[in-house]
Parts: sequence; C-alpha cells; structure tokens
Amino acid sequence: MGRALFAVTNVATEVNSVEQAQKRSKESQRPVYPFTAIVGQEEMKLCLLLNVIDPKIGGVMIMGDRGTGKSTTVRSLVDLLPVIKVVVGDPYNSDPEDPEAMGIEVRESVVKGEELSITFSKINMVDLPLGATEDRVCGTIDIEKALTEGVKAFEPGLLAKANRGILYVDEVNLLDDHLVDVLLDSAASGWNTVEREGISISHPARFILIGSGNPEEGELRPQLLDRFGMHAQVGTVRDAELRVKIVEERARFDKNPKEFRDSYKAEQAKLQQQIASARSSLPAVQIDHDLKVKISKVCAELNVDGLRGDIVSNRAAKALAALKGRDKVSAEDIATVIPNCLRHRLRKDPLESIDSGLLIIEKFYEVFS
Repeated sequence: MGRALFAVTNVATEVNSVEQAQKRSKESQRPVYPFTAIVGQEEMKLCLLLNVIDPKIGGVMIMGDRGTGKSTTVRSLVDLLPVIKVVVGDPYNSDPEDPEAMGIEVRESVVKGEELSITFSKINMVDLPLGATEDRVCGTIDIEKALTEGVKAFEPGLLAKANRGILYVDEVNLLDDHLVDVLLDSAASGWNTVEREGISISHPARFILIGSGNPEEGELRPQLLDRFGMHAQVGTVRDAELRVKIVEERARFDKNPKEFRDSYKAEQAKLQQQIASARSSLPAVQIDHDLKVKISKVCAELNVDGLRGDIVSNRAAKALAALKGRDKVSAEDIATVIPNCLRHRLRKDPLESIDSGLLIIEKFYEVFS
C-alpha cells in the first residue's frame, strides 16, 4: 500500500470514476426484492431498521422456520442503506473524520498532514459463506514478499470489506467454531489482527453482525448469542389471505423484477428518507432517568447477566423514537423493543430454548406500572 494512494490528484475525477463504477456494478448485479414489499414479519424488519439507524446496537440474530423470508429480508436491506464518507481507494472503508475507524495507512497520512481524497459510498453488505476459510475471513499475509522485500504485504479479507458495514451470516448456527471465535473477537474489539510467522497486522473491523438460522438445526453458543444486540423470532404466516398475497407478490417479482421494483420505488424512497432523517436526529433523542432506572430494574429482576441488555435496550428505544420522528423516548418505545433486546440473554443452559418474550413483557408491565 504505497503512500501515493492517498495523495490528492484530481478529486473530482476520482469521485466520478467511483460513482460510475458503482452504477455499473449496480446495473450488473441481480435485482433485490424490495424491503417495503415484504408482507408481515414486522418484528424482524423493525430490528433490522433500528440497527441501520444505530449500528452500535450490535446487530440482530434472526431465528425462525425455513422458507419464512429471513435471507430475502436481510438482503433487501441493501437498497435502503445510507451513504457514508470513505477514503478513496482504501480497502477498509476508512472514516476520514474518525481516527478509530481508520486503517493504519490512512491514519499515518493524517498524522503527516496529507490531505485525503474523499468520496461517498453506500454502506457495504458482506455475505459470509459457511464454507469460508479463516484466511478468507481475516485476510492473509504474503510471507514470501515480506521476507524478500521487507514489506508487510497484506491481502484484506471479508472483515476488512465489512468495516463500517454489515456482515451477514446465513445459517450462523452451522458456522465452524473457530470462525465463531474470530467473529466474537472482532465484534468485541472492533479490530481484526492477523499474525503469522512473527508478522502482525491490524485493521478496524466494526460491523453490524446479522445472523439468521433455523432453530431445528441447533442453537448458538450463549457467548455468541450475547454478542447480538437484538434477537428476532420469525414464524410461518398462518393467515390464508396473507399467504396468497405473499405468493402473488413473489410471482410478480419473478416474472418481471424491474417492473416490480419500480412499483415500490416511491415507498422505498420514503423509507430511505425516514432512515436518513432518524440517523441524523438520533444524537438529540433523550431518555428520562426514571425510564433508564426501570429498564435496569427489569434486567436485574430477570437475572440478565452483564450490562449489555441494559445498554442495548436504551439504544434500541432511542433509535425507535428517532424512527418515529420524536426526540424523547416513551414507555411504549421500550415495551416494543425490550423483548428483542433481552429474550436471548435469559438462557442460562445451552440446552434450553429461547424465551418467546412473554416473561419479559410480564416483568415490564410489573415494573413500569
């Protein structure tokens, strides 16, 4: 990675070429089902939207029956993702304004007072395949080049690509244990470190971790479950009319994806604007001290381990208030999100099944009344 990569040449040309490349790639990729066209599954959709508004919530774990649209819903989120500032040509999508989210090379350039080429790019969504090797996930160091030329030749992996974006793991409960450990480490520290033959390279790896799976194929380890900010349960739609509507909408999409997407363009644009507005107003949203105390009381009385449950419940409630266009959190906001924030933290025994949220709602009304 030479320094010349970050020198200012013709910024306008750089930005235009990046935009053209993005446009070409968007046109060539297969069409995504529109998020607003998904019927039902409100709990899952809300959890995903809240994580886009506030990535510090910590991701979402989606568990449910097969064929209920888990993967379709997550991938449909791509169209709604907001645009962020990134350094041109940087493999880690470095934030030009936040040193904590910068790669080493970019940070060195800033320290030296060099001006950075900046462009706007959509938040990335990276798919982590089940068969991925550790090298592909973390990145690899070219030992031969390091020994012969004396340079740290690093080939970034999926964690580098997912920095400041979304990392989606389908069938996360079938993921190899050693890859689970890598994800746990990166999710906890926000950095990925690759060490080989005495050479060590680190880069920022802050991502929204989204996982989906079928509980029939096995549950997740409690350590990994706790890393997910929220937990959404997805059930099969039982209403016959709704099922017919879903089948018809899917048939329309398969017949003519472009026409189908165009019919939802206005709704997609409206939701995109709502997300952008919520993201910008989020820092101004307040939550009363009394409500914070009650959230912590619910967590304490439910015997939730650690303080992640308290933190996530506060963040999710604020994100929901911002999504609704308010600057103050209400008890109703907390009632909506607290089952998703605490449900997966109640399980003490790995053999237990995850609570449906009934216990949490009962305790909520007991404390908040």
